[in-house]
This record gives sequence, structure tokens and C-alpha cells, in this order.
Amino acid sequence: MQIGDRAGQDAPSAPTAGGAEGTRPGAWPALILATLSLAVGFTVWGLLAPLAPLFREQYGLSATQTGILVAVPVILGSVARIPLGLLTDRYGGRTVFAALMLFLVIPLALAGLTTSFALLMLASFFLGLAGAAFAVGVPFVARWFPPQRQGMALGVYGMGNIGTAVAALAAPALAGAFGWPFAFWGFLPVVVVMAALFWLFGRDAPGPRPVGSLATRLAPFRRPMAWVLSLFYFLTFGGFVAISVYLPTFLVDAYGLARTDAAGRAAGFVAVATIARPIGGVLADRWGGPLVLNGTFLAVALLAILLAFQPGMTSITVAFLGIAACFGLGNGAVFKLVPELFPNETGAVTGLVGAAGGLGGFFPPILMGVVRDLTGDYAIGFMLLSECALSCLIVNLLVLQRRGTALMPEPTAGPGPR
Repeated sequence: MQIGDRAGQDAPSAPTAGGAEGTRPGAWPALILATLSLAVGFTVWGLLAPLAPLFREQYGLSATQTGILVAVPVILGSVARIPLGLLTDRYGGRTVFAALMLFLVIPLALAGLTTSFALLMLASFFLGLAGAAFAVGVPFVARWFPPQRQGMALGVYGMGNIGTAVAALAAPALAGAFGWPFAFWGFLPVVVVMAALFWLFGRDAPGPRPVGSLATRLAPFRRPMAWVLSLFYFLTFGGFVAISVYLPTFLVDAYGLARTDAAGRAAGFVAVATIARPIGGVLADRWGGPLVLNGTFLAVALLAILLAFQPGMTSITVAFLGIAACFGLGNGAVFKLVPELFPNETGAVTGLVGAAGGLGGFFPPILMGVVRDLTGDYAIGFMLLSECALSCLIVNLLVLQRRGTALMPEPTAGPGPR
């Protein structure tokens, strides 16, 4: 059975009757398939981070070089979100998702063949394209659900972030059992199967897709609110990515944990953030995204200060898990606001906001490595995280909160102001 109905592609885009609160028939199967695809993409995207301590020993890397290694996949995964979001608006998620999964076969195969740090860096760069999968699924999922349900739906879709935890657990296990090349090669059949499933069973929501010139489709980039949301996602998703990829290295270096123990704790961080994401979307559906973001930014600022003092293992565990929950809530709230404020340019704005979030995950690992090499400690890096969170809180209060009545959810109304 195929998901959705291909025959109605040119039908009006209003939600059809028959689902909860106007949800289209076929929406939930489409959401499940998209979430599974995102999980596969994030698993591939996250394979390098749990192996970083191994490569640090193998190639004699400094803390800065290790930070660069785990950050490199984030570059392409960030920048590519913009064109992939635009392509999804134009050609639909079914085609773009299937093609992306097939492409991942190439860097996965090459990564296991590398024999030097330079070649590993090159392969990891192209592995980063897996992280751009997020920009494909947001417009694909959003078009299946009415505005009052999009926060919940996109929060569930965002649970595909759990792929990072799968990578944290699976990569060291595969490397220990069969050798590190198989940490990459073991996922070759997974991406091929996912590409086939999406091509065979995936269907785009009925209704016309955005048309027009490239300049027209890039027009939302000139609107300030798109950049405000990008700033918030730079912190919430960027922080999630940065900590999830650097946490194994940090715990091994600062607390002397075994690599498998550190990878397991990083997986726990990812799991908490993943579970919190749909909760953030549901809360934003009910109370509005700005209110959820206020609490998120304040809590992150306080917990980051605690981490700067590098407390004992119990305190640091509570702090990291608290930050994970906040990042998840914030991610869900931001992507409630994207289709609400930009209902006709969701793919384009998703690309921009997603790219900002990805870039937010690129710089901190490098910064933490540099701080560690220069000072012998990580405190300055955590204090910078606190200051970034406070800055976002101020912007939220001055920009989004001032438009609070316009951004509050209205169950019987259409999308919010653009």
C-alpha cells in the first residue's frame, strides 16, 4: 500500500476531511516514513563522533584537530540544507529523500577505505550531506498536517535525531567487533533499503507545490523573522549537535571515562533531546513558541554556568541531561514557528534555519578544542554557551514576545502572519 494519493497532486491544498482536526488521510504513515528516513540520515551523520577518540589515538591528533574532525561533517550538512529545502519545495520530498539516501552509499563506502587523517577528513565532509536530510522532511511533513497540528507533527519528525544516539552506540560496537571500517560499511544496506522504501511507498501531500523563479523562492530570506528563527536554531539545534559530537571526547579527556562509557552517555544526551522535541512542539501548539523558548534559553544559560565549574560526575550528568531537554524543547518550538510564519515557503525557510542550526554545531567543537589546548580547561567554552543563550533570550523578548498575541496558537485559524 502506498502512502498518500498520487492522483490528487493538483488538488486544492486545504486539508481534507476525515482526520483529526483536518489532518489529511495518509498523514501519519507519511510522518512515520519521514521520521525513519531522518533517523537513518542522522545515524550516518553521527558515525564519526563516537570514533573520534579512536582516530585521535591512531593518528596522534591534538584536541583542536579532533574538534575539527568531528565538526567537518557538519559543514556540508548545514550548507546543503538550503538547496535541498528549495528542491523539496519544487520536486517533493519523495524524490529528494530517495536520491539523498542513494548518494550516501558513496561517502560511506569511501570512509571505510581511508588510510590517513586527510582522507578521513575528505570522506567525513561528504558524510555530512546526511545531516541535510532534515530540510527535506520538514516541508514534506508540514504539508500533510493543518497549522494547529504542525508543532506536534514536526516534533515527532524531529525524533529522527535519535539516529545520532544509534551512531554513538553502534559505531564503537561495530569497530570493536569487526574493525573501524565496518562502522561505516555496516550502514550501506540500511541506506539502500531506506531509499527503496521511500521511493516505493512515499507520497507527497496532495496539492500544488510552490512555483516561481529562484529569486522568488529566496524572497523569504530577506525577511527579518527568518533570521531570528535562524539565530534561535543556531543555539538549540547547533548546541545539540555540538555537544552530541564532542561529548565523547570531552568525557574521555576531562573525566577519564572509557570510550564505550563516554559513547553511551552521549547516546543518553541524544535520547533525552529527542524525546523532548515533540514535547516542545506540543507545548508550542498550546502556548505558543515564544513562551517555550523563553524558558529554554534561561535554563540553558544557568546550566552552562554550572558546567563551566566542571563539577563531579553526578552534577555534570544532570546538567548535560537538563541542557539536552532544553535543546529538544527549543527545537520543537522553533519548527512550530517556521510553517506558522512561512506557510508557503516552508522548504526555503527550513533550509535557511536548518543551515544555521547545522553551522551552530560546527563551531563549538573546534572552539572547545582550541580552548582546551590554550588553557588546559573547558570553562571558557561553557561560559560562551551561557552568554549565547542569554543573548537569544533577549532577542526573543524584544522580537517574538512583543508579537506574542499574533503568534499564539488559534485552533480554528489558519497560519499566523507572514
